[in-house]
Amino acid sequence: MFKQEIMESFTGFDDFLIYLVIAATLLAVFIAIYVRITPYREIGLIREGNMAAAFSLSGTLIGMAIPLANAIEFSVNPVDMAIWGFIALGIQLLVFVVARIALPHIAQDIPAGKQASGFFLGAISIAAGILNAACMTY
Repeated sequence: MFKQEIMESFTGFDDFLIYLVIAATLLAVFIAIYVRITPYREIGLIREGNMAAAFSLSGTLIGMAIPLANAIEFSVNPVDMAIWGFIALGIQLLVFVVARIALPHIAQDIPAGKQASGFFLGAISIAAGILNAACMTY
């Protein structure tokens, strides 16, 4: 009896792995694109202790993970999840473009370690991710 209950717990494990791999891949693709479109090198700045870059990239990462989680929860299959994940990816990249237009000096402020700029960019990325995710509850 106990063995059967354990085996039943693993019946969805293959689906879990499929969704996890898709989400992790989308997150990795997003970060790879994001760090290439920004005019500064976040990873290097973070390694140097730049908190503005850490705030910015962390918020962006969270801002992408939130709609990915919703896409997993509300999708009807892995293909549907991947489609909505790519939509989220595009929206989150657009957030950076809008932030650069709204705050033209942000590209200089983050490498200069101006924490307020990094925090603001991270916060609007999270806010956009929350709104993005809410719109996926179809």
